[in-house]
Amino acid sequence: MDRREVLKFLTLSSALPAVPSEWMAAFRAIHAGSAATPALRILTPHQDATVTAMAELILPQTDTPGAKAVRVNEFIDRVVAEWYSDEDRARFLTGLAGVDARARSSFKEDFVDVSPEQQSEILRVLGEEMAQATQALEDAPRGYRGADPEPGEDFYFMFRQLTLTGYFTSQAGFTQQLHEEIIPGRFDGCVPVEPSASKSS
Repeated sequence: MDRREVLKFLTLSSALPAVPSEWMAAFRAIHAGSAATPALRILTPHQDATVTAMAELILPQTDTPGAKAVRVNEFIDRVVAEWYSDEDRARFLTGLAGVDARARSSFKEDFVDVSPEQQSEILRVLGEEMAQATQALEDAPRGYRGADPEPGEDFYFMFRQLTLTGYFTSQAGFTQQLHEEIIPGRFDGCVPVEPSASKSS
């Protein structure tokens, strides 16, 4: 399984119902774990709290579970630690530190310590910057990349991708939000066969 290709495939949430069964099994394995808080693989407790707060803002709890309830932060921690390349892992962690830097610059506190409204404002700005970078690439002449990173190299793009993937491959996200079955269809054994009304001779 090429993990980078899997993550690229899952960039669009619309692709999630079409995830091949072996990929889905791998993501289900990542989600599996005890109810107790597991040991973090790559994130510090502070980074984990930041990831949890950001993910919950993207997918808050409503009448269905939010990102925090399905433990998207644990999913992100494991994927970044075990699936990301060294380069992507460094880019992600640098970007995460940049979120705190923005919060301190604008509101004098770390991201987890500012108000939900201030947190939302930071994510709004990150989203606008991501959209502008994507548009700049689309407007650039064919074959020209320039100095700007590709969308997949943008931290907030990476974070949203991880959050959506983590949420929609969880049992709650897959069944309650996408209304998909973890194992599509069912097998009904020993179903009585009705006799034919007429028999051709």
